[in-house]
Amino acid sequence: MILSRRWSVFLVLAGLFNIGIWPRFGAAIWQDQRAWQGAIGSSTPTAFLWVHAALIAVALTVGIAVGVLGLRGLVAGRRRATV
Repeated sequence: MILSRRWSVFLVLAGLFNIGIWPRFGAAIWQDQRAWQGAIGSSTPTAFLWVHAALIAVALTVGIAVGVLGLRGLVAGRRRATV
């Protein structure tokens, strides 16, 4: 499959967006009282924290994969242009 330069750039930007947004969301979830049974950060985590941690991990994995695909598309496009 050949990606156009436009799609490759879009995928790279989408990957960067995910890498930039989800860690900030994770920090907000960590500070949320619903994530802990007692004191924030020093008590037992709740299902709220675990579910969001799993969602964040999946979103970061997908974001990295999308970004890598975009980068590979850009590199392949440069190779085609120079050949």
